[in-house]
Amino acid sequence: MKKSLALLLAGLLILCGLSASAFGKKKADLEILPTMESQSEAVNQVWVGTFQLVWNDLVNEIVKHPIEFIGYKSIMAEELNKQSFTTEDLSDSAYYKKWGLTSPELKAEIEKGIMEKFNEKSDILNSFDWTPDNGKYILYAMLKKDFEYLKPFAKLDSGKFKGSKGKVQYFGIDKNTKGDVRETIQVLFYNGKKDFALAIRTRQNDTVYLYRTDDDKTLDKLYIDMMKKYRISTSNPRFTKSDEFKAPNIDFKSERSFDEVCHKAIKDSDLMIDKAVETVEFKMDNEGVKLKSEAGIATMKAMFEPETEPRKFYFNDNYVIFLQEKDKPYFAMKVTDAKKLQK
Repeated sequence: MKKSLALLLAGLLILCGLSASAFGKKKADLEILPTMESQSEAVNQVWVGTFQLVWNDLVNEIVKHPIEFIGYKSIMAEELNKQSFTTEDLSDSAYYKKWGLTSPELKAEIEKGIMEKFNEKSDILNSFDWTPDNGKYILYAMLKKDFEYLKPFAKLDSGKFKGSKGKVQYFGIDKNTKGDVRETIQVLFYNGKKDFALAIRTRQNDTVYLYRTDDDKTLDKLYIDMMKKYRISTSNPRFTKSDEFKAPNIDFKSERSFDEVCHKAIKDSDLMIDKAVETVEFKMDNEGVKLKSEAGIATMKAMFEPETEPRKFYFNDNYVIFLQEKDKPYFAMKVTDAKKLQK
């Protein structure tokens, strides 16, 4: 009986160990993605075009060709090389970018530029090495957006959000909401309680799209799906008096280093990326949206090994072994016939 119980307990421990290793790997709470095409298993995923802007400058202004690495295939680099987002997709007032040879003067120029344009200070510039050197470039961008809805929404009671522990804060429109705030919303489509989308108009030129779906696709494909459904929709586009809307407040700040593209020699170039980072600070509530994102890339000279004939360190002929701890060996052995030294 004791033996059977011990075997059962051992089996449970093994099963628990397998579950922890195979199934218990915790997903990241939030991941900043380099592109909208990027795959991710994170619980929450966010993309801002800021890092793409500095990558574009690296490709177009410094390296002069798409980034490929010697001896390493990077899906991230391939996606970024497509330059699916550029400054043409933003108004001039929404971004600041600068690149040049690394120097304290360049840092001061960037700090002055973002202060004059956005009244903002940088969260990342101090993390870069600004010492001048051959091959050292800094590429920097800040994307800043602050806008208000046409009318503020009501602050709603806190409630549950599927998959979240505890209650979350909501804003929106319920049956008690008064005023013409409903005119702020355009319904894109309503195909049922789990498949719908709407657009929120703002005082500026920005539009906020909200799309409810269970589809597990990359962000770019989800956007395409939403627009396809909108184009064929027969739903009433007006947000009527009987309609209700609620969305959770969002407020976070996060940073990511894109280590996958760092410290790898770039083909047809004498450079490598030394540091690649992006930050995202985002707030969305009943009044509007605030977004601040920074990205930076630092380059350095690539470290190449001189090309030589392949060397084969085969100890298959006479050789000597030394063992040493301090200044002199404490063991030495000359090997002439290894066969006689094998049991």
